[in-house]
Amino acid sequence: MNIESIGTWAGEVYKALEASDKRMLGLKAIKKATKLKKDELMAAFGWLGREGKIAIAQNDEEIVVTLL
Repeated sequence: MNIESIGTWAGEVYKALEASDKRMLGLKAIKKATKLKKDELMAAFGWLGREGKIAIAQNDEEIVVTLL
């Protein structure tokens, strides 16, 4: 894992969120759309969160990520 990889993963997550109708997806849907592993997703979320591009919330049973 390096900075370039994390940036690439963040781009994949960003594209998946952009492509969704509500610019919002659950963790499982993001994982399916990007085919990233859980640790790769968490690194990407950290990158996007630090840049202020996403919001993360718990919705009943699932983590939901929204593009800001």
